[in-house]
Amino acid sequence: QVQLVESGGGLVQPGGSLRLSCAASGSFLSLNDMGWGRQAPGKQRELVATISSGGITNYADSVKGRFTISRDNAKNTVYLQMISLKPEDAAVYYCWVVTSGGPHYWGQGTQVSVSS
Repeated sequence: QVQLVESGGGLVQPGGSLRLSCAASGSFLSLNDMGWGRQAPGKQRELVATISSGGITNYADSVKGRFTISRDNAKNTVYLQMISLKPEDAAVYYCWVVTSGGPHYWGQGTQVSVSS
């Protein structure tokens, strides 16, 4: 089992910034891909940023240039720096990891609200 603890969500004005963190713990040898997904009300969950164990990143077009994903392998932690936030970025953000054994896990989610 893998436990994912997310933090950093909150309310921010349009144009503002937030940094999300997610720490993984539990029974795994190592983590392969890590990432962040989000789900807005009435919409499907989508992965917006991923990072491989080697540091290769991928972003959804909607967040390119504004979001930056990074990881600290020693701490089994993944981060999402978000700048220039827009109202359409408001959603519940979920941490996502893939363990070396293959199974992938989602966190419980942290709310990001963007409103003036």
